Amino acid sequence: MATLDYVDIPSSAIRLEASEPKQIRLAPKIFTPLPNPDTSPSALASLPTSPVNPTSPTKSGMNLQQMLLSSALGPVPAGTSSPRSKGTSAPKLMSTKDPLSLPITTANFKKFVATSGPVFWLQDRIEEIITWKLGWKYTSVWMSVYAFLCYFPRLVLLLPVVMVIGIVLATDPSLKHPGPITDDDGEEALPSPPPLKPSEGSIDWLANLQGIQNLMGITGDLNDSVLPLVPHLNHTSPYTPLVFTGALVILMTLLPLINLLPLRLTFLIAGLTPFGLTHPTSQEHFLPALSLTMEPYNKRSRARLVRFIDDDRLEDKHWQSEMREVDLWENERWIPDTSSGEDGYPLNLGWGKSNLKPGERRPWTRGRDGVSAVAEDGSGDVSSNLTFSLAPGWLFVETEDWRPDLEGTWISNVGADACGWVYTNDSWQHPHPVPREDWKSSNGMTRRRRWVRRIYYNPSKL
Repeated sequence: MATLDYVDIPSSAIRLEASEPKQIRLAPKIFTPLPNPDTSPSALASLPTSPVNPTSPTKSGMNLQQMLLSSALGPVPAGTSSPRSKGTSAPKLMSTKDPLSLPITTANFKKFVATSGPVFWLQDRIEEIITWKLGWKYTSVWMSVYAFLCYFPRLVLLLPVVMVIGIVLATDPSLKHPGPITDDDGEEALPSPPPLKPSEGSIDWLANLQGIQNLMGITGDLNDSVLPLVPHLNHTSPYTPLVFTGALVILMTLLPLINLLPLRLTFLIAGLTPFGLTHPTSQEHFLPALSLTMEPYNKRSRARLVRFIDDDRLEDKHWQSEMREVDLWENERWIPDTSSGEDGYPLNLGWGKSNLKPGERRPWTRGRDGVSAVAEDGSGDVSSNLTFSLAPGWLFVETEDWRPDLEGTWISNVGADACGWVYTNDSWQHPHPVPREDWKSSNGMTRRRRWVRRIYYNPSKL
């Protein structure tokens, strides 16, 4: 007979006999997963950290994260909870949800590295399609899909459903394992799910870290390229009113034309143009030819723009006086990579003013032929800082500086390169806008560039 050890039975109680044997059933076993501890950054920051062996290969990724983050953040002041918070009554935003802390930053960075793989995978796939790296078939299919969406724009509303269907079809296990998947008992079973996060120090984890590194570099490069334009938009430049006026005029001009603009054709051309520009044929033939054709017009436009800006900066005394232009010539010589010093290392390779031969024209000259120049001690009519003496009563325009002659107007039917240089042979003859290969092989090649600056006449300086 079964006994109950956890219940005190009185001595006067009479136990009822069961009508059927083995009526007492055992409690059913219920299987449940283990509890999942809280993995939020605030909970992780409060947990005690155990000492980590720095030489352990499994902890090398965590050590690398701590070294990078500690060197980037530096010491955090103890009284600073959130640099963005301005008051306790303001609602917390996503950027101020957690206080600035090295443990929280480490935990979030660790989580970001482990979960950013799909972002970089999608970035690589888009780059492969746009740059035709997978062949013309893949890119042509996506171009056709985009053209179809431009013709039927309402189908864009179905894209979320199509994306879900495409993901389900792309992850079908039959693509990797043809046939049914069976377990040990021979019954059909579901395949094991793939790991959602790569382990620290693995190849996928390091690939994600490399993607983050390159993304940070691209972000910095984009910021550096856009930063020069910011002063013209935030009223820290005198050209902000001009930019605002031009944008307002363009807006008023385009408003009546919006209804006449075919949107489907516009989006079709705007979307397929990047595919055409990134095609290998365009990169090898069309774009170089277009750049060569448009180079004279681009240089002329740049020169006109610079002159327009300089004219806008002129004062009333400049406009009321007689103005002229003075020029200066910059001379350089090219030396190949064969020259070397006493220790065997090359010296003064490439273009340089120190490569000019003794007795020929100086680095800076007043005349085109290189006769009037500056002496070795810096005396003379021309100095290395691009200033020289003027006739009595003439002064340099104070609001502008020396400008290179980008068009090469001083020499007819030749032109200059993008920086204004005109290339000649060893004897400063036969000018060309680009250096010739036979000049490089003969170890004799020179170049010169014209600089221009305006002067005005002031009788009070006589």
